[in-house]
Amino acid sequence: MAQTQAARRPANRGANHPTLLSEGRIGALTVKNRMIVTAMGVSLAEADGTVGDRLIDYHVAQAKGGAGLIIMGVTGVAWPVGSVQPNQTAISDDRFLPGLTRLVDAVHAEGGKIAAQLHHGGLVATHSAGDGHQLWAPAVPPAFTGDFPDYFLPEELAAFAGGAVPTVKVLEREDIDHAIRQFADAALRAQKAGFDGVEIHGGHGYLLSSFMSPSTNSRTDEFGGSLENRARLLLEVVRAVRAAVGPDFAVWVKLDSREMGKKVGIQLDDARAVAPLVEAAGADAITVTAYHDVGQGKLHSASNIPHEPGVHLEAAKAIKSALNIPVIASGRLEMDVAERSLADGGFDFLAMGRKLLADPDLPNKLAQNRMAEIRPCIYCYTCVSTAYLREPVRCAVRPETAFESRNWLPEHAPRRAVVIGGGPGGMEAARRLAASGDEVILFEKSDRLGGTLRFAGLAYEPNERLLDWLRHEVEHAAINVRLNTEATADMVKALKPDVVFVATGAVRDMPAIPGSDLDHVYSGDDMRAMMLGEDTQALKRKTSWTTRIATKVGAATGATANLDLVRKATHHWMPLGQNIVIIGGELVGVELAEFLMERGRNVTVVGEATKFGGGLLLVRRMRLLAELKEHGVAMFPGAREIAIDKAAVRFLDAEGNPQSAAADHVIVAMGAHGDTSLADSLKQDGLMVHAYGDATGVSYIEGAIRGAAEAVVASLATPA
Repeated sequence: MAQTQAARRPANRGANHPTLLSEGRIGALTVKNRMIVTAMGVSLAEADGTVGDRLIDYHVAQAKGGAGLIIMGVTGVAWPVGSVQPNQTAISDDRFLPGLTRLVDAVHAEGGKIAAQLHHGGLVATHSAGDGHQLWAPAVPPAFTGDFPDYFLPEELAAFAGGAVPTVKVLEREDIDHAIRQFADAALRAQKAGFDGVEIHGGHGYLLSSFMSPSTNSRTDEFGGSLENRARLLLEVVRAVRAAVGPDFAVWVKLDSREMGKKVGIQLDDARAVAPLVEAAGADAITVTAYHDVGQGKLHSASNIPHEPGVHLEAAKAIKSALNIPVIASGRLEMDVAERSLADGGFDFLAMGRKLLADPDLPNKLAQNRMAEIRPCIYCYTCVSTAYLREPVRCAVRPETAFESRNWLPEHAPRRAVVIGGGPGGMEAARRLAASGDEVILFEKSDRLGGTLRFAGLAYEPNERLLDWLRHEVEHAAINVRLNTEATADMVKALKPDVVFVATGAVRDMPAIPGSDLDHVYSGDDMRAMMLGEDTQALKRKTSWTTRIATKVGAATGATANLDLVRKATHHWMPLGQNIVIIGGELVGVELAEFLMERGRNVTVVGEATKFGGGLLLVRRMRLLAELKEHGVAMFPGAREIAIDKAAVRFLDAEGNPQSAAADHVIVAMGAHGDTSLADSLKQDGLMVHAYGDATGVSYIEGAIRGAAEAVVASLATPA
């Protein structure tokens, strides 16, 4: 039975996170809680840099969600010069004031507060370079090196490069003075538009950061050489901004705590030395961030958008110790960790990006002790990767993000809706339908909800959080869940539904690989069944190998052969040997390689694709493939003539050379395809049917969640 929202909310508001929910101040600005929407480049402005409805609706959702402060990202002070992406917001001319003012008024109307991040892309402004503008820089930068381009799929690299070969403009003194005026004028415009403050972007390799970094600043004048000289431009900008807006307007600076992976770069001691100078120049706070060597693909998820939880806490604490003004921290912090660190004085405000894209209502839910209802970020880097592909931001787990103006649940008369499949797509559709007032019947052929997300959650822990959230939402909604029930056309027709949603997932056939019928060869479905503890005929057929290993272990130890010994012998409960070959290098294959590598197996990945990691978004792909290499996983993309025998997988590598990889077990992580046969049958019987997700072609978590949302909208737009 569904509970009401009131029944689900404890009465003691925010009792578990009192510090995060406490009021704070940045200069003269009072912030109602310590949770800030960090500045993100989302490409939601209009093509001419003006603010339109899409960007307004995006930020209004964050205001409604209860964030104490919103920082609007990468607002170009020199636009179109210095822009890093299409549809970037501009603040470089008075003609942008009407749209900016309308945005501020809309946020204020919802009780929110908003600041503009003042931004000049400098050497990173490759988008403006595509329009013929030069990259502004302190000096000619060192030549680009590294593996970063290697991780792009061909179509992604074309989108990233944009076809332009940029040239660099080394700034003269008059150029520097012009840039300083641009920042000051932009701050004054922000004040006129009604913004509650401005953040000066002094990090991430952008113009001000490029002067700070010894890796890009080789000048010998007063703006180069010593740390004080390299910080001069930033400090002059802060002073000019403060002079323009006066003492009672909040101004703060985003500062790199370090540049990761650079042989010569900004160090934490540099940041600790510069931060007090920034304070003395007139800043009301410091946002602590980090940057990296952009040539190293893995580091794109190590610095400003870190994969490692809490990686910047110590830097924030160290910088705070040198200051009398607040510090804004960020970097993949769970709420309980953030609460403890904030209460202990490690920082003063928490800036969040990905978490608030996944659920802009997080602050309100936190205040109402509705933690289980917070939609989790799964750190898949969908949102981040869009920037590399010059696309507007989107979120894999929240289709509404960047599409807030769309009516996702149009009003309608209650209907009877049948959902077939209890995986992520089925659960998402069911919860949306129930929220719209429909009677919902959900069929799942197994004994529990989750589908392939159960397997994905074992391979990658953040996915399990999404699984838990979806299950929670279904359990607390008015949904008739029928487990252990494989839906048939006759069964569905007997219910006389108004609409049917088919989210049965993909079919995984074993490809025609020589040797694929051997007992030590597992399909993706075999692996999923094994990891989930399911007993299938395919696994029963393969128990002979487990028995042999158990017998060997028993003989060696003098003990009776049993499964526990097999588990110990193989470092994990799965009955798998030490040498594993995975055939297939897309998302499932490489995530499975990570899973097995972490459990002590020697893993080789072989596949026909010329680039591995298809299905993973770019930034996660860069990290995962790099970590597989670091841990000795052998990878052979572009392989041909793959064949399996009792002891090895044999193939020709991309250069045509014969190769052999020892294999105690072979896992074939390919062959998945959609299957709409049930949906087609129901349509032929005259039912309104919507099939989506992997049932119509493998599209992974984002395809399941977004497909469910789109299918629900489509069903409500179709006349009954």
